[in-house]
Amino acid sequence: MTDKLTVSVLGTGIMGAAMARNIARAGHAVRAWNRTRDKAEPLAADGAHVAATPAEAVEGADVVLTMLYDGPATLEVMRQAAASLRPGAAWVQSTTAGVEAVGELAAFARERQLVFFDAPVLGTRRPAEAGQLTVLAAGPEEHRSAVAPVLDAVGARTVWTGQDAAAGSATRLKLVANSWVIAATNAAGEVLALAKALGVDPDGFFDLIAGGPLDMGYLRAKAGLVLDGRLSPAQFAVATAAKDARLIVEAGERNGVRLDLAAAGAQRLARAAARGHGDEDMAAAYFASFDEPPAS
Repeated sequence: MTDKLTVSVLGTGIMGAAMARNIARAGHAVRAWNRTRDKAEPLAADGAHVAATPAEAVEGADVVLTMLYDGPATLEVMRQAAASLRPGAAWVQSTTAGVEAVGELAAFARERQLVFFDAPVLGTRRPAEAGQLTVLAAGPEEHRSAVAPVLDAVGARTVWTGQDAAAGSATRLKLVANSWVIAATNAAGEVLALAKALGVDPDGFFDLIAGGPLDMGYLRAKAGLVLDGRLSPAQFAVATAAKDARLIVEAGERNGVRLDLAAAGAQRLARAAARGHGDEDMAAAYFASFDEPPAS
């Protein structure tokens, strides 16, 4: 057992709540906050202190972990917490925030004398609940031991990408990985939509590719959510995936790369969210293929 830490978790949605719960189960003191308090309240049963404000949540924290919607939301919340942040505390920033936003967050950390780690995660609801996320992390080697107990509690593996968290090397890798995840999910939805339109039994398609190089466990998993009507609770919500897709397209544009598939995927996700599927699993982008809701 490592020394007991006080860990503040700001943002207890799908991922943040699971991470907070696993940190508490590892024996650390957890202080949790969420903009909608109802989402944080269940953590009290796991021994977490549910705070009314970000400032209250970070009081006495050795490590602050942020898992919020995006970069601007994270900066806003950390500014609300600023008066209670302890100089020298570690900040594990796990929001998928985008490269430019990571630089802004790192600048705030320097102002408040925080040790900053850029640490987005790969994984969805189930691996988060099981403490089996993959953590992509960048930060100073001499301070990594201070955050290792937290990273070990939430993840099965930590991949270190560099020492300068402000450079956003972990976030850059996360955007590349998510570009593949989003493309594969949208492709799965379009395969099902085309099969429906052409009167093809999806099982016939899966039998056709079974065991070959075109087969893919992720394709079957996401297609299964659509075919079985298991889109809620979301593993990774449409609205969050749409935000990540926008960040991916923006990153490409700023670096001279045209990402046509990513741009189209972002539009599909936004369209699905606008049609009321924002809180469902990202596989619900399937519904963006239809002008009218498809018959069951």
